[in-house]
Amino acid sequence: MVAFERAAVPQSDRGKRIKQRDYLPEGRIPVIDQGQSHIGGYTNDDDFAFDGELPVVLFGDHTRAVKLVDHRFAVGADGVKIFRPADGVRAKYLYYWMKSARLPDRGYGRHYQFLRQLSLPMPEPTRQDDIVAEIEKQVSRVDETVGNLKRVKANIERYKASVLKAAVEGQLVPIEAELARREGRSFESGEQLFGRMFAERRAAWDEKAATTGRNRKYVEPRPPEVANLPVLPKGWAWATLGQLAWSVRDGPHYSPKYVDQGIPFITGGQVRPEGIDFSTAKFISPELHGELSRRCKPELGDMLYTKGGTTGIARVNTDGREFNVWVHVAVLKLVPSIHRFYLQHALNSPHCFRQAKRYTHGVGNQDLGLTRMVWITVPLPPLVEQERIVSEIDRCLSITAEIGRELRTELQRAERLRHAILARAFHENLGARLV
Repeated sequence: MVAFERAAVPQSDRGKRIKQRDYLPEGRIPVIDQGQSHIGGYTNDDDFAFDGELPVVLFGDHTRAVKLVDHRFAVGADGVKIFRPADGVRAKYLYYWMKSARLPDRGYGRHYQFLRQLSLPMPEPTRQDDIVAEIEKQVSRVDETVGNLKRVKANIERYKASVLKAAVEGQLVPIEAELARREGRSFESGEQLFGRMFAERRAAWDEKAATTGRNRKYVEPRPPEVANLPVLPKGWAWATLGQLAWSVRDGPHYSPKYVDQGIPFITGGQVRPEGIDFSTAKFISPELHGELSRRCKPELGDMLYTKGGTTGIARVNTDGREFNVWVHVAVLKLVPSIHRFYLQHALNSPHCFRQAKRYTHGVGNQDLGLTRMVWITVPLPPLVEQERIVSEIDRCLSITAEIGRELRTELQRAERLRHAILARAFHENLGARLV
């Protein structure tokens, strides 16, 4: 066993570090940063290029991500430690040992201080090569399984997108106008429904103004520009998101003070089509919650819509608990007559998701602004047709949900197996038995 600092020599940075806001989507020099992906972006600026001896191992001091780099690269962000294997140490051996290192799971912390105190087994270089070869043989089998599972997962996501696409194009259930014609009855069209919603929007605005005492002038929502939109089925109408919501607000534009226990505080990453993930939420005090709620208070039936990070993800709030949201989440208070889950599915469909991406501005800190998201166009069928669409989507997606749960279980199992291979190799003396 040797101390880590004898096996890995810190390498000077030999140049500047590039900020994430300056990353390019393509370029000559890949940027290696703390993220779990091997390459975070690109740069064409040679001043950022690392020109030390290769290969080296990079370690994210906060994320614990370990990367083996044997090609020209630039370093992104602070907290990335660069290590050159010492004489007699194979780079891949050092890389796999660092991936196996048992570091404290403390979230955002300085993990290098723990790493440097560890010791690693140090056999002869040829023996290191044999151990690496056996690790890679076993890990490759896991990788093959993971690859197959991810392909199934991707197929499920494509199927879900196709279901939502069909739903908002009138191809998932019978068109209400056609059913009414065959059955010789009348029906409320999307245009008539929209007229009723328009009156509801104004009434909700006036009621809120009367309750709060605010005398703000009512603003007519911007109508959709339909010239370049697809032709809708008979009885449907185009509406904008701003016409379907009488209030659109977001959370505070600063990081609040967190407490150990209190009111859950939700960020964009915790809003998913299948629900709100409260398990990873931080907490704010009841007093701060009350203060923030004067501007934006999520309530049952509101639509949560992500506007930062991964933008354009919608979810109806069905949770009765008190919580609050950060700036990356918009809270939309909807007119009563819209079927909330139809709107959720429509916003998550390819048609609306593409618009959300188009209206998202910025490079480092991307934001789907409140004044832009209200322009998103939504196809509006009759209310009874919305109900049938939601029922059919639920039926289709319930099948994929069960498959998705099984896939997540198998992927977690594969990840545990990957860690077990490394743990046995370095921490249970498997190196003596691997080959």
